[in-house]
Amino acid sequence: MLSAHAALGAAAALGTVLAAARLHESLRRQRALSRLDARARAGAIPGPPGVAALQALPAPVQRWLARALPPAAVAPLRVRYEQSGELRAGVDLARWMPFRATHTVAPATLDFVWDARVAIAPGLHLRVTDSLIDGTGSGRVALQSTLRLASVAGGEPMNAGALHRFLAEAVWYPWALRPSPALRWSPIDASRALATLDTGARSVALEFRFDAAGNVAGIHTPARWGRFGGGFQQRAWEGRFGRWIAHRGLRLPLEGEVGWYPEGSSGLGAEAFGWEPVWRGRIDPASIAFG
Repeated sequence: MLSAHAALGAAAALGTVLAAARLHESLRRQRALSRLDARARAGAIPGPPGVAALQALPAPVQRWLARALPPAAVAPLRVRYEQSGELRAGVDLARWMPFRATHTVAPATLDFVWDARVAIAPGLHLRVTDSLIDGTGSGRVALQSTLRLASVAGGEPMNAGALHRFLAEAVWYPWALRPSPALRWSPIDASRALATLDTGARSVALEFRFDAAGNVAGIHTPARWGRFGGGFQQRAWEGRFGRWIAHRGLRLPLEGEVGWYPEGSSGLGAEAFGWEPVWRGRIDPASIAFG
């Protein structure tokens, strides 16, 4: 049996190890934000598109962008906002877990860092960090912001999946949805248009759906990479937005949710299957900061 002195020594050693691990995780998150900041400062910030470029857009996109942000608005280097909501780790899991997150985005360089604290039990949490930096998507999960449980970075599923996410969440930084060398719009019908984001290394597309008020009601793709059953698959993926408000010259949704269609739903006809949301969140307008 350990003596009291030995037990105290072991506890102190464990505390030191945990403190070092916590510091390592914190520094890793800070490095990701520093890389995003450096790329944002070094990248060229495109000016507002010309009148001709805007007039060439599909009609529902023209109407939405005219309301979403001032035509002459120059994109900020960074956008930062706070989120709260609930998520679940997979479509087959019933349990929803509350989270709070900070989302930092560089609209011009297509980079983001999503840093979330997910409560899993009284006094216990997971630190979940998703990012897209210089075309590389990554995800990391650490217990108590300290002990790494999972980490994956790079590869086509992660990179393309993160780029799809950047495009979907651009309703909260609409500068990224104006026509540009990287972003083009194609008409579908009176209430839908296809946005294609091309980085040169890869291209992803999302169908944007507009409601009668001219807001983005949702987004959809028949095939986005996701992790299911220990491996990556492409499945139909959809997001929905609501409670649009005017804020600091922008028009933004306060709420959103995203989810997947079941296995085998990739491709046309996916909406005949049941949609399973896995994330529900809302932003805090007071937290929105531009840099």
